[in-house]
Amino acid sequence: MFRAAMLGVFVAGCFGGTALAADVPGAEIYQQHCAECHGADRLGAIGPALLPENLKRLRRKKASGVIAYGRPASQMPAFAETLSMAKIDSLVDLIYTPLPEVPTWGMTEISASHVEHVSPQNLPDKPQFDADPLNLFTVVEIGDHHATILDGDRFEPLARFATRFAVHGGAKYSPDGRYMYLASRDGWVSKYDLWSLQVVSEIRAGINTRNVAVSSDGKYLMVGNTLPHSMVALSAQTLKPIKVIPVRGKQGNSSRVSAVYNAPPRNSFVAALRDIPEIWEVRYKAGAKDLFPVRQIVLDDYLDDFFFDLDYRNVIGAARNAKNGQVVDLDAGRKIADIDLAGMPHLGSGITWEYQGKPVLATPHLKGGQVSVINMLDWSTVRIVPTKGPGFFMRSHENTPYAWVDVFFGPNKDLIHVIDKRTLEIVKTLRPSPGKTAAHVEFDRDGSHALVSIWDDDGALVVYDAATLEEIKRLPMKKPSGKYNVWNKINYAAGTSH
Repeated sequence: MFRAAMLGVFVAGCFGGTALAADVPGAEIYQQHCAECHGADRLGAIGPALLPENLKRLRRKKASGVIAYGRPASQMPAFAETLSMAKIDSLVDLIYTPLPEVPTWGMTEISASHVEHVSPQNLPDKPQFDADPLNLFTVVEIGDHHATILDGDRFEPLARFATRFAVHGGAKYSPDGRYMYLASRDGWVSKYDLWSLQVVSEIRAGINTRNVAVSSDGKYLMVGNTLPHSMVALSAQTLKPIKVIPVRGKQGNSSRVSAVYNAPPRNSFVAALRDIPEIWEVRYKAGAKDLFPVRQIVLDDYLDDFFFDLDYRNVIGAARNAKNGQVVDLDAGRKIADIDLAGMPHLGSGITWEYQGKPVLATPHLKGGQVSVINMLDWSTVRIVPTKGPGFFMRSHENTPYAWVDVFFGPNKDLIHVIDKRTLEIVKTLRPSPGKTAAHVEFDRDGSHALVSIWDDDGALVVYDAATLEEIKRLPMKKPSGKYNVWNKINYAAGTSH
């Protein structure tokens, strides 16, 4: 599989390009400090592509600040103590300079990349292990680009395999829980058979990809790309491409895709766009004359990530002014409310539950230490829960009275807060590995255990009793970024991401 050290060779081989010439201003600095994450040719890898086409919403002056001081909610480090402002300015000049040619990646290129590793005729008709196939976890280990399939009853690994470079966006599953799909930053989509524990097929749907969603009928995948600016519909059975949808707004401007999710009751995919103030609803229905028609909903602010209310009528997302959230009624096709969410909420990690007879949503914030709890009937603020720092992930389960939230950024990054959903008070603060980032809680099928990731190359998966909040097991892993339970994902559980 691809690794960062081989990224320049990979880009040249796939696209016929070469790494940036050393005599280009800023090129040597870029190769030394930026190429490993953003690609030798600026086409993206762990980090996004750094091209003028992808930087329309980032002004040059702000780009200097991002390089110097890093960026919240990302792995972008700060270089102010490493690089002079003159060198930072040369990097800014470089990334705002167009490439002589941006590679084409359309239906022809996507189709040619398709690989079938195992014929469907050679797959078994039942699971090849005695664990509950619906209580498995896929644990993504970004430290060495592997994934572990974990038995959610015994908390023992069933398999570990190499993934494509820089898997991103979480594991998704077929509705019956048999197949698992992974998307990598460099555009590869992999289909994995959980019954036989092997990769079945792969295809490269983009150059730089955000995430993938699975339709409720299990027939389609929708891939959201940041390069090229497109959405790609794939057959979930074969992984072969069905349609490439260029992402252009009503005014003709193109955009990266921030996120795409399935909306089960609506039989549609919903996508947030990074560069134009619109969200898209793309319907799927087998046999329809116009498969994947696009409905464009215009907003008054950009919406980068989001989640749905319980009946999938409303989309709740962060406005990029970092001052409020937006509620968009998909039936009405318009924004119906603003939510007071100062501090850049991470609404892609939002969860819901019932509090005092009313549905509420809760979300951590990427700036400032707090969790906002919002009444979903009138969108008013119910409570602000102070935390020890900015958080990234929040999780719960219908069978537990607790919601868990990490403190992902800052000096207290090793903490996990446990909030009582009945009182909205922090009842316990855990420190699984002092000094190491603790993040991304996920529950097993029945909500009896909570799993926490230690984001470190010398990291671990820590299993807690969800009732007593005591640690019961620890499995060494290579920077486990996230883990995704089959049952919770295919049932769209309220306490987890979709």
